[in-house]
Amino acid sequence: MISSTLIKSIQDVMRQDQGVDGDAQRLSQLVWMIFLKILDDTEQELELLDESYVPAIPLRYQWRSWAADPEGLTGNTLNDFVNNDLFPGLRQLPSSGNPRTLIVREAFEDSYNYMKSGTLLRQVINKINGIDFNTRTDRHQFNDLYEKLLKDLQGAGNSGEYYTPRALTEFIVEMIDPTLEEVVLDPACGTGGFLVNTINNKRRHVKSPEDEFTLQASIKGIEKKQLPHLLCLTNMILHGINSPTTVRRANTLTRPLRDYGPSDRVDVIVTNPPFGGVEEPGVEQNFPRGLRTRETADLFLVLIMRLLKPGGRAGIVLPDGSLFGESVKSRIKQQLLDECNLHTIVRIPNSAFAPYTTIATNLLFFDKGEPTKEIWYFEHPLPKGMKAYSKSRPILASEFQIERDWWANRSEGPNAWRVSIDEIKARNYNLDVRNPNGAEGSTVDPEVALTQYRSHKAAFLSTLNDVQDLLREGLKGE
Repeated sequence: MISSTLIKSIQDVMRQDQGVDGDAQRLSQLVWMIFLKILDDTEQELELLDESYVPAIPLRYQWRSWAADPEGLTGNTLNDFVNNDLFPGLRQLPSSGNPRTLIVREAFEDSYNYMKSGTLLRQVINKINGIDFNTRTDRHQFNDLYEKLLKDLQGAGNSGEYYTPRALTEFIVEMIDPTLEEVVLDPACGTGGFLVNTINNKRRHVKSPEDEFTLQASIKGIEKKQLPHLLCLTNMILHGINSPTTVRRANTLTRPLRDYGPSDRVDVIVTNPPFGGVEEPGVEQNFPRGLRTRETADLFLVLIMRLLKPGGRAGIVLPDGSLFGESVKSRIKQQLLDECNLHTIVRIPNSAFAPYTTIATNLLFFDKGEPTKEIWYFEHPLPKGMKAYSKSRPILASEFQIERDWWANRSEGPNAWRVSIDEIKARNYNLDVRNPNGAEGSTVDPEVALTQYRSHKAAFLSTLNDVQDLLREGLKGE
């Protein structure tokens, strides 16, 4: 059974080890162990269902062989096995008929055992053995486990990466509602939250083995960092994607935009691209001159438009800065409105991503293939009596019932309004349209005002950087 008490007890053991430095390493240490435990739990289940099933890794390296016995390997013997046998062996696994073998090999290319005490390592392993990932309860609580750990990483948002609240991923996927046959991509999939919700949404339509095969082949993800990629692979296996070879480790932004052709295009994209982060110098050169910027969220928006098939649909999370920013941001938004029907923007309170950031975010829904004529806005209200979401009171999926009720039968009201494309053009493609139907005379919370100021300041600096980059390019060309 996964609980906050269990997670705390594991962290307390790791804190005693001299080799583990900080929460980030504790998380990385725990993830590779959980990955092997989940792999073994699910493979034991597959072996019972299919006598001919060949495990992904040799018996010697399977969790059941070296970790499952609470009185088995420990101390220096355990540490020596993990460092000098297990890790080298998994990194050099030969190809086999099981596609999971390649997944394991790739997963351990950049994984490390930070713990120096084999005795403490055994204590952590024994605690992990208390989780049975073949039970429905523990499987469903895997996301809770990761969320509890990530919330302990105080600097989780320093590079523009935040855990996407489950309420947002569920709502976006529900509104997009991909069919069983549609290929769904998350080009910045992190730990796989959007993909898990997509799997759950599609599995309602699985009626035969052929349907299950279609589902398995329709899920695609790309993640550039090792730790969330490994967590995503683990998440996919837990949710029935037996060989998640379509979840790749790469940076989608480092490939020139023109190189993405018809074979790369998909039916649906659901994603929360990293925002607030800046890409390394040179990445923007992969994009057309007028759309070059180093701000990650803006580059992903350009990429998403490229990767959608005609008639394709997208539901994405974007920060306020992308809505009101000018210069390159304006040109990107103009292209979006010319090539896609941006039919809905759901405005989310600035505290929804607490405790990682107070940046206000928006859910954008658009279809590729026809220009935008008008945009519907919906302002998601805070629950009655609440001033802000928090770590102890996060945003909940049930709160989106007000949007669900409004979605199919839209009308203007206290939370909803629409804006014509002519008005958007007159605003120089500024999509940051405030609610004209809000309560009159309402006061602005000082924290909200400060957040808005910081967001506008960040957008201004981003625009300034874009202008400077364009000027440098112009001077180089003279």
